[in-house]
Amino acid sequence: MTKAIIIGCPGAGKSTFARKLSSKTGLPLFYLDMIWHKADRTTVSPEEFDSSLMDIMSKDRWILDGNYLRTLPLRLDEADTAFFFDLPVDICLEGAIQRLGKDREDMPWSDDQLDESFRQWILDFPKNQLPIINILLRFYKGNLIRFTTREDADNFIERL
Repeated sequence: MTKAIIIGCPGAGKSTFARKLSSKTGLPLFYLDMIWHKADRTTVSPEEFDSSLMDIMSKDRWILDGNYLRTLPLRLDEADTAFFFDLPVDICLEGAIQRLGKDREDMPWSDDQLDESFRQWILDFPKNQLPIINILLRFYKGNLIRFTTREDADNFIERL
């Protein structure tokens, strides 16, 4: 494993796993949310995001944490390993709530309350995002590791 992506619903535990995986493997970690979002809660342009993403993917080794469905096919083409957090939506919503008020290295800000539109995005993830992700993963040629619990992810790290 030299180029890995970590995908799944917000709140599933992707970033926590990404930090552990980076620490264990020495692979440099990049958070897509940090590339897309600015500290003032605006975003970069899609072109600027794509340029930054291409710069990262041109490197020999990396971990990319985040969904960003628009660029998922490109990342799947480049990654030799894909970690998919396929957790129940209630667990993801709970995870998003638990990180409220905490400083995060994967986002340029922290929230004290769960934004209603973000909450709804999480609730709609199984209907709006999951079917597309599953279709793309059917054609993925690399090593696919699907976690259905956070314990699965922790056990994977322990076995590394």
